[in-house]
Amino acid sequence: MTCNEYLGTLKKDYFIARTLSQKNGALILLLKHKKLNKRLVLRIYGEPVEAYDYLKTVTFENLPTVYDTLHLEDGQIVFEEYIDGITVADVIENGLYTYEGAKKVLLGICDALSLLHSNGYVHRDIKPENVIIATDSTVKLIDLNASRKYTPFAEKDTVQIGTIGYAPPEQMGLAQSSVQTDIYALGVLLNVMLTGKHPSSRLARGKAGKIVLKCTQINPQSRFSSVE
Repeated sequence: MTCNEYLGTLKKDYFIARTLSQKNGALILLLKHKKLNKRLVLRIYGEPVEAYDYLKTVTFENLPTVYDTLHLEDGQIVFEEYIDGITVADVIENGLYTYEGAKKVLLGICDALSLLHSNGYVHRDIKPENVIIATDSTVKLIDLNASRKYTPFAEKDTVQIGTIGYAPPEQMGLAQSSVQTDIYALGVLLNVMLTGKHPSSRLARGKAGKIVLKCTQINPQSRFSSVE
């Protein structure tokens, strides 16, 4: 069965509320149950995303709950919880974060990354659009489309994917993505939350600026060694 054929079978119980995203070979849909009125995120990938198979085996506060994954003839389908809230991108459209507010967001992301990193996964696409502040104020790191399993002896990434400005040099095909790849993006994100600018344009002041500089060193080995 193909992904499109399987989607057709779901239409008996669900209708497509809207398309959340369609890019990089991924189709993300918001489904709504016709009788129960329950919302669900359905992710369709042409190439399997291994991290989602892992996430369906765990439940963690700062990551979305993955109910199930299916591997079909032409790709992978992921059933994921719908998180009611706003993204960091939504927040900074209307103003900047305070240091304490940004710190809370960053700690939530670091907790999510700690779990992923300890199991060998690198997120590779940390940006304001991929961080949701749920209605109960919980920080959620979403969208593992760009994630990959870290391979100790690989020389460089075979697929270059990520977001310009948040992706470090090694993610552009120069070397292999690692824990330090996500740490670089964390530094950029912190700076953007506090200043609205990339650190190359305007660096956050004080302690935050020192953290950003450490995170965004060109040499991965000069960055923090872990999110902890």
